[in-house]
Amino acid sequence: MSEDPFVTHRNLLFTVAYEMLGSAADAEDVLQESWLRWSAVDQAQVREPRAYLVRIVTRQALNQLRTVSRRREDYVGEWLPEPLLTSPDVADDVELAESVSIAMLTVLETLGPAERAVFVLREVFDLPYDEIATAVDKTPAAVRQIAHRAKEHVAARRPRVVVDSAEQEAVVARFVAAVNSGDLQGLMDVLAPDVVSVADGGGKVRGAARRPIVGAAKLAAYILGGMEKFGVQLTATPAWVNGAPGARVEVDGALVGAMSVTVEHGRITRIYSVANPDKLARLDAEAELAR
Repeated sequence: MSEDPFVTHRNLLFTVAYEMLGSAADAEDVLQESWLRWSAVDQAQVREPRAYLVRIVTRQALNQLRTVSRRREDYVGEWLPEPLLTSPDVADDVELAESVSIAMLTVLETLGPAERAVFVLREVFDLPYDEIATAVDKTPAAVRQIAHRAKEHVAARRPRVVVDSAEQEAVVARFVAAVNSGDLQGLMDVLAPDVVSVADGGGKVRGAARRPIVGAAKLAAYILGGMEKFGVQLTATPAWVNGAPGARVEVDGALVGAMSVTVEHGRITRIYSVANPDKLARLDAEAELAR
């Protein structure tokens, strides 16, 4: 007996939902609801199960997006996507790795629900306009316009410098070593002068900055001063986070956060730190992503 198409394409469906929502927990909810709808369909009448399933997941994700957007309006501090522990192999697919990066998902947050769905399905998964139109209940002509607008919007905000994984790994290793040893000069050397750090503690983590910190000196003082102020020793460990070299952060062996960074010209220009405990569930096992 052949495997259920939902099982066959589950990694793809999860990736679609996650890229639309920026939350693994919400993506799993979408998959659960999509599975129930798929189970109720006469599957023998479905000619293209993959396209049909993507359509179901897209519609459920759009419904979820409208719900969570209201929830995020009341969020305390900066909202960042839920980080995923990923295999280094994800980086081999450059487009997939970029699309699931924290930096890209943060940019996608600035799109409206329909724009985000169209951008993800077209730019990441390369679906034809007519298939996308069916999924988002719009005409192919309207979808083309939305896709063009969304692409321009994202292009204006995405990181412009492409860095290979080896260079990013080396920069992250220097950053991790400086944090772990409390090396102020080492931090200053690896941070760009105008570095921006965005932290997401969800109002649940003491010491998590609720506004971005700008500048290498301010950020280095904040990192090292925070450890001294709260009497804790952070231990950073290199890890593959959302398709790129990043770091897990622990205190006394307990996971307290994850970091994703943007690197330009050998220095870190942006740090995304997720410390909200509700968002750390997916950092113990590698997420299975697929296009």
